[in-house]
Amino acid sequence: MDTTAETDVTSLISGFEQLAERFVSGLFARFAALSDVPVEIENLRASLAAGGTSLLALLFEIVLVVALVAGVFILLARRVKKASATSSAWRRFFAGVAATVVALVIGFIAARLLAGSGVPLQTLRLWAVATVLGFIILAAVRSLLMASRRTEFAERSVHLAALVHDLSLAIGLAMIGVTLFATLRLWSVGPALGDLLRTGLGIPIYLLFALAVWRHRRTMAAAVAGPRPRSRWRTRLAKMWPAIVIAFLIITFLSAQAALTLGASLRGSAVLLTALMFLAAPHLDAMIGNWAQRGLESPDISIFAAAGRQTARFTVVAIMIAMLGTLWATPLAAGFGIDLREVAKGASGLALIILGAAFLWNVVGTGTTRALRAELPAAGGDEEALGAPRSRLGTLVPLLSAVGKSSIVALALLSILVSIGVNVWPLIAGLSVFGLAIGFGSQTLVKDLVSGLFFLIDDAFRFGEYIETSGAKGTVEKISVRSVSLRHQRGALATIPYGEIGKIQNFSRDWMIEKLTFRVAFNTDVEKVRKIFKKIGQDISADPELAGDLLEPFKSQGIAEVEDGTLVIRAKFKAKAGRHFMIRRAALIAVHQAFQEHGIKAVPKPLTSNPGAA
Repeated sequence: MDTTAETDVTSLISGFEQLAERFVSGLFARFAALSDVPVEIENLRASLAAGGTSLLALLFEIVLVVALVAGVFILLARRVKKASATSSAWRRFFAGVAATVVALVIGFIAARLLAGSGVPLQTLRLWAVATVLGFIILAAVRSLLMASRRTEFAERSVHLAALVHDLSLAIGLAMIGVTLFATLRLWSVGPALGDLLRTGLGIPIYLLFALAVWRHRRTMAAAVAGPRPRSRWRTRLAKMWPAIVIAFLIITFLSAQAALTLGASLRGSAVLLTALMFLAAPHLDAMIGNWAQRGLESPDISIFAAAGRQTARFTVVAIMIAMLGTLWATPLAAGFGIDLREVAKGASGLALIILGAAFLWNVVGTGTTRALRAELPAAGGDEEALGAPRSRLGTLVPLLSAVGKSSIVALALLSILVSIGVNVWPLIAGLSVFGLAIGFGSQTLVKDLVSGLFFLIDDAFRFGEYIETSGAKGTVEKISVRSVSLRHQRGALATIPYGEIGKIQNFSRDWMIEKLTFRVAFNTDVEKVRKIFKKIGQDISADPELAGDLLEPFKSQGIAEVEDGTLVIRAKFKAKAGRHFMIRRAALIAVHQAFQEHGIKAVPKPLTSNPGAA
């Protein structure tokens, strides 16, 4: 074992040494190749002369085509923007497509007139396409970042505009660099000039991106965070996002330079698209999340449509992963001789299964959320209202939702196994036998499950109700498949299996009668007390905050008994279950004030003494 470990360590060290030697030799080769730059420039001039043009003439033609295409595109885009206020989204989309096509056609015509044919014509067409593509990317980035201006971040519109401006400069320079490198490849320029171009333009491009992110880090973090309420992980991601983006830029630049040094250069278009997707991902997710949340809250949108909006977030993530796989994994798969068609076919099947499961999951979640919101239509954010007892449907819906989501996940996993060629029937049979063994060996568990089923069928308790069992009492806070959790008024949480509940007393169902006892002096006018209690009952019934929960007014029941020369007078009222505490407090305060105003003396209850204590 020691010899094998030493061999592995030696092989690892040897591999690192070879990689380091290769890196150092590649670095020296890159520096040495810089001396070939003048020669390659002369070769480029010779190629241009053979193509019937010169460097200055080609640059002038490129600038002319870019200016013409950019002018036409900007002019048509402004026309579309002016007409967007009175047109639909589809008409704006097709108008944008038409503007793009017109700009490309004019650019191609101008390239044909300026260059004639051959490589110069291909060069000018390349710059025309790159110009239109650059404007499309800039418009998409601007729309994506400025979309948050229509939400609660309206006051940040100026900062967002500044962020868009700085990012536009970096993206524009990156597009120029990529197109310029593609032009050099079109003219078969040597590697030295291409390496110089990549490094010389790469450094300012990455610095501009990093500077834009650092200058507007707070604005970017606020845009990534999205509207309130925000989840904890979303808040943390928003705070860390500027640092993550800058770290990604540094790693990308170092990786590109290392790949050049090792002789395996990265594609500039792949790097640029990866960076743009990485930068746009959280902003796009925040925009789609806002759109999905509006669909969830709107009663005019069906459950299936709202679930489709929720699934759109997952779909966008899947599309981005597929695009990254196409950009980076395709060359690797081709190098290993992997059949890309089979991989794409299998991946498409898995994606359809996962998207279908995600849609069904969101259907269940959307239905659950709307059912629970229907419980308290006017509760808003009131903590007391949110903790009020729910209906029977509101109690069963979360449990049914958990069962439904678990079933969807199980079916999705089985479908994925079937799609990749795994025989799932032995697995299903094994799980069935395993579940049967658990059923026979865990009688207590079966008892809990069966008892809980009948408790829910009998509607013995609901969320938010105050109940008392043989072992504990408190407010129902959680209902699971096996147990119920009760929160005591002092804060303690008791979890009781259904099989151990026994008898249940529900103090929150329908109504309850609250009886109050008062001890007064023996010479108190009982009729006067009755009138006082009647007046108190009328005042409470007229209180708008208490009248809705009061079913029968507060009134006197007369003398209940006489104890040691003391009159014991009782009063009662009938109220909704669980809503009597405020009425009881108001009645006690009113009785205390009335007794003081009318000179009625309350007598304390005598203390009982223990004869054997002496």
